[in-house]
Amino acid sequence: MGVVTPFPAPEPIQVAFERVELERILSLYGRMVAAGHWRDYAIQFGRDAACFACFRRTSERPEYRIEKRPALRQRQGEWALIGEHGAILKRGHELGPVLAPVERKLLKLV
Repeated sequence: MGVVTPFPAPEPIQVAFERVELERILSLYGRMVAAGHWRDYAIQFGRDAACFACFRRTSERPEYRIEKRPALRQRQGEWALIGEHGAILKRGHELGPVLAPVERKLLKLV
């Protein structure tokens, strides 16, 4: 009677952005649209990751992808900024520093 077996927690069906995270990403997207740099976006929710992709034109590859992978939370950080050719430009535990290179680009555009 002294051994307690923990009940296994169910794995999440899909990974999604929280409201605060999505507000921060959409705020950046809106400023880039106002500057005339981005025109379209796509959101994908999967079992392993949630992805926000930003496009210059609809028919192209995304210029940037912002990915949230909770499985990497304890290692490299759950947030990643991925460039147009698939290279990881920035990775971190918090969203703000990961978005910093794009925000600097916005300052140069204005």
